[in-house]
Amino acid sequence: MRSSLRAPRPILRLAALTVTLATGALIPSLNPTTSAADTPTPRSVSPARDVTGQADGAWTGTWSVSPQSGGPGYKQQTLRQTARTSISGSAVRVRLSNVFGTKPLVIGNVHIAKRTSGSGVDTATDRVVTFGGRTAVTVPVGGTAVSDSAAFAVGALSDVAVSVYLPEDTGPATYHQQGTQTNYVVAGDASDDATLPGAATTGSYAFLTGLDVQNPAATGAVVALGASITDGVASAQDSNRRWPNDLAKRLSDSGRTVGVLNQGISGNRLLADGAGQSALNRFDRDVLGQAGVRWVIFSDDPINDLGNANPPSAAQLIDGLKQLVSRSHQAGIRILCSTLTPYEGANYWTQNGENGRQAVNAFVRSADSGCDGVVDQDTATHDPAHPTRYLPAYDAGDHLHPNEAGLQAIANAVNLALLDN
Repeated sequence: MRSSLRAPRPILRLAALTVTLATGALIPSLNPTTSAADTPTPRSVSPARDVTGQADGAWTGTWSVSPQSGGPGYKQQTLRQTARTSISGSAVRVRLSNVFGTKPLVIGNVHIAKRTSGSGVDTATDRVVTFGGRTAVTVPVGGTAVSDSAAFAVGALSDVAVSVYLPEDTGPATYHQQGTQTNYVVAGDASDDATLPGAATTGSYAFLTGLDVQNPAATGAVVALGASITDGVASAQDSNRRWPNDLAKRLSDSGRTVGVLNQGISGNRLLADGAGQSALNRFDRDVLGQAGVRWVIFSDDPINDLGNANPPSAAQLIDGLKQLVSRSHQAGIRILCSTLTPYEGANYWTQNGENGRQAVNAFVRSADSGCDGVVDQDTATHDPAHPTRYLPAYDAGDHLHPNEAGLQAIANAVNLALLDN
């Protein structure tokens, strides 16, 4: 809990607040957890407001997750969540989402600090994050909030802790289910505490969807748009071994300053909503809405389309992929298309699905795809002796997801030169 003896952390008030609206399905109310704490009076922000004191081109995304509906509710609690950065920066801003909320989201205050271990933070680095110069903000239903700029040194490939105090009943959270990261929940306002003794833990993210940085050396951000393989299923908890993390390390080691933003959702599909909105329906928000985006890698969603009980045809999947290519190019973004990894032996594999996978892969590899490059995940991971299956050394065991070695192989399949222009 907050101590009255602690000196207040500096408050930085540079750029103005951005609040925008995005569409999303409403979800039923859940029973929130509760505890007692006092709360400041927040400032409400009009859903129509979209004001920023600095050109968005000055920002590049360093970390992100995709919002989903159906998270738990919170009340008079602090969430401390860890973001693994891809690139460094001298200033940071925080993105919060209520896009799937059922009521206005009241934020009491937000702190950012360098994470040490567990729930611990280096309090010497702690900063209060403001919104339009205020520590409290109300995010409307369907809206997002982008904080003011905070002068905070962000390291590349490092852990940043964002602590959010939620003084009122949030209703079901806009969250990211498959976080593969231990995050913390504690009663009351503990947003500037060094550690959170007795905190509950969760493997998901709630409300926090992104961090942007200012770095003059940054050449842009690449968004990895995909499903469970992109989301890092089968990588170890807290290991940061999702293939986009591996790609970020490759880029950093090569001397490139390219933000890598993971927009994978486990179970996601290209054409149909289900586990999150379909890739087609979330493309504008999750790809085009990212700061500094210059490239997108479209990954594994169609595997889930093919595994559906009533799968679309290969022609329908290819048409959906063509739409993503066209929308990318209309926005001035280069799109790298991935071949689909093998999945024979998985519980939803069928020969019809395999035929569809082969057809999609042939299209991606063809000169007619319109893709600006190919990430050949199939060749990188399949068993040469049995190309419809994973190489055993890369199989997580369910024949659908690659293990960490397989995720590294996917990251290694990205030609870094394709991210130079």
